[in-house]
Amino acid sequence: MIILGIDPGIAIVGFGVINYEAGRFRVVDYGAITTKAGEKLSDRLRSIYEDMNVLIERYKPDVCAIEELFFNTNVTTGIAVAHGRGVIMLAATTQNLPIYEYTPLQVKQAVTGYGRADKAQIQRMVKSLLNLPKVPKPDDVSDALAVAICHAHNSGYQKLTKTEGV
Repeated sequence: MIILGIDPGIAIVGFGVINYEAGRFRVVDYGAITTKAGEKLSDRLRSIYEDMNVLIERYKPDVCAIEELFFNTNVTTGIAVAHGRGVIMLAATTQNLPIYEYTPLQVKQAVTGYGRADKAQIQRMVKSLLNLPKVPKPDDVSDALAVAICHAHNSGYQKLTKTEGV
């Protein structure tokens, strides 16, 4: 199963593509989609949408796993990120890619075994589980890989939120 993991954002969208078969991970690719600060929101959203379509067409994932939003301080930033998350989900659904959503708590639990793990613990486990030479940067990239790992660990029992098609 090829999993496209996404850490949504507006300035940086982390992505990680992994292949998970017979309980083993193989990293296909990872990186970030970036947009420029100061650019109109509509242009940033179009850029994210177009780049997501390129990723989906290039890697032909079986599923898209995306982190649900959690913010508690800056509502304005949260709204912009929600817009970005929306175009990411639109890109996936227009290509008939099933979307699975995970809370930060679910991701932490699946990757580290502890729902209150800190960012450094998650990054070390991503590096270890995927046999990477170093922790992927920026943090959004390792977060996206963690979301993909979370889906791999949860794909055996589908008590998850699933969204397909429009």
